[in-house]
Amino acid sequence: MLADFGARAIRILPPEAAHVATVRLLSKGLGAPARAPKLPPDLTVTLPKSGLKFASPIGLAAGFDKNCDVPDVMARFGFGFVECGTVTPRPQPGNPKPRLFRLDEDRAVINRMGFNNYGLDYFVRRLSRLSHAVPVGANVGANKDSEDRIADYVTGIEAVAPYADYITINISSPNTPGLRGLQDKASLSALLSRCGAADRKGKPAFLKVAPDLDAEGIADVCGVVRAEGSWLAGLIVSNTTLARPASLKSTHKGEAGGLSGAPLFDPSTDVLRQFARTLDGAFDLIGAGGISSAEHVRAKLAAGAHAVQIYSALVYEGPGLVQKINRELVPTPAG
Repeated sequence: MLADFGARAIRILPPEAAHVATVRLLSKGLGAPARAPKLPPDLTVTLPKSGLKFASPIGLAAGFDKNCDVPDVMARFGFGFVECGTVTPRPQPGNPKPRLFRLDEDRAVINRMGFNNYGLDYFVRRLSRLSHAVPVGANVGANKDSEDRIADYVTGIEAVAPYADYITINISSPNTPGLRGLQDKASLSALLSRCGAADRKGKPAFLKVAPDLDAEGIADVCGVVRAEGSWLAGLIVSNTTLARPASLKSTHKGEAGGLSGAPLFDPSTDVLRQFARTLDGAFDLIGAGGISSAEHVRAKLAAGAHAVQIYSALVYEGPGLVQKINRELVPTPAG
């Protein structure tokens, strides 16, 4: 596949330069299939609470297309849905470079990007012009220097709701100081109350949580979601981790930031399983973290996810991975 050859070639560049080049090429229609594949009906999933319908359970996680430049293009690789962002109300450059690291030996990535994006005005212009070849989600966040971060989420929701198929409230990035504090009971309660009032369009909304929550933290989040977040469609479990497993081999393993990729699969799946057990079907769950095969997708679904998202595996496997997993997920006819 030409796109996968190009993906391997572009990895010669430093990680962030490779990412920027990839998005630019895709925005010009280069390196992508001419049209989306026709996916077998067996792959179609419908999320029970939100009613969102995906032609494949595999979605593209936020972070790849921060500014909503190429969601329709990404749909051509076989994704059932695409999530763009994280977008903040005002443009911001993010953290100092270098801030993105490949851990080749570990099939992992560490990033400390810091919500670098062009801001809501640019994002919404792009979002409003889409064909929505597949459902497109808008992932909203808060500016680093905001005096009222909850107000930033309200602003983001109000701006993207007319155009997005669903909204993700990202309170779990480890790269904006203090952001994960919004997962605390009192802060989360205030956040959900104000954001629920802002979602006047009634678009399905998801809360994206960290994989580093302990059992008490998971119980607290679930309790607040049940009490204040009945308007939510569900949760995305999970974001990147601050943990550094002893198994890491790369010389970059000590870099600050969120770790994603293969080492995140087991811990994120365990946290997903705990959320699924506690919420007991009351909310839609999207599983993310370390997925690189059909076996991984099945494991996330077995742990309680209704759909999944991938991103880091594309760095190593190329975009052809999506269709490979789609093919392997189709049940083999008996006999």
